[in-house]
Amino acid sequence: MKLGVITDCFGRPLSESLRMAAELGFDGVQIYATTGSFSPDALDAAGRQRYREELRACGLEVSALCGDMGGYGFEIAADNPARIEKTKRIIDLANEFETAVVTTHIGVIPSDPQEERYRVMQAALTECGRYAAAHGVTLAIETGPEPASVLKGFVEGTAGGVGVNLDPANFVMVTAQDPVEAVELLGPHIVHTHVKDGVMHRRTDPKIIYDCFARGGIEALNVSDYFTETPVGEGDVDFPAYLRALRAAGYDGYLTVERETGADPIADIRRAKDTITQLLS
Repeated sequence: MKLGVITDCFGRPLSESLRMAAELGFDGVQIYATTGSFSPDALDAAGRQRYREELRACGLEVSALCGDMGGYGFEIAADNPARIEKTKRIIDLANEFETAVVTTHIGVIPSDPQEERYRVMQAALTECGRYAAAHGVTLAIETGPEPASVLKGFVEGTAGGVGVNLDPANFVMVTAQDPVEAVELLGPHIVHTHVKDGVMHRRTDPKIIYDCFARGGIEALNVSDYFTETPVGEGDVDFPAYLRALRAAGYDGYLTVERETGADPIADIRRAKDTITQLLS
């Protein structure tokens, strides 16, 4: 397995983040591509060439692009035509930068496939997945608001080109899903993973939490009452067992470090890499 890092976690401009990733010895980087300097709308031909050269100079691959649309993902039918088209442009960009994965949060998948919201989401992901598959890319749904069994059924109900970006901490913090069980259920569909840790303090309906994120009103919800993201090794993700499960499932892709909080994220990123490197040796 290879080690990657999400460039946004450094909190620096992309070019500087690429250099930092290289200095820390990562194999690749996941880059946010919905807005900002690496989005399809912002990148002209010269910009694309410049980043290709910078990645080459740093000896880095692109492990995945992050195509997260924010808001309610693909839950709202009226919003989906524009979101689908933007996702297709990010898939095109992934193809240009020789990565086979675009990750995204899609909203909260209902447990009942007969719900209208389920059908709306699956129709959107089916269209995006067909486009991705035709371009040699997988659109990977990031784990979080639903149990692994619900996500498995949803992915298998699309027409291909849709997979899973497994984030073990999201399972631990929000759904109390055992990441090892999740790998066993989702194994054939996992195309990218995150290295992140956390703890759940109080269980609640995941839709409450993700709706707050969607509205941009997470400040109104005291997240620390419900969960805390921690440095790797300080939370409830059993990384030795998780890595064993990934290997048993035949996964040999990227383990990409994500650190979204903390007073010193760069130190936490370095620590996460060192921890995982030792476990893989």
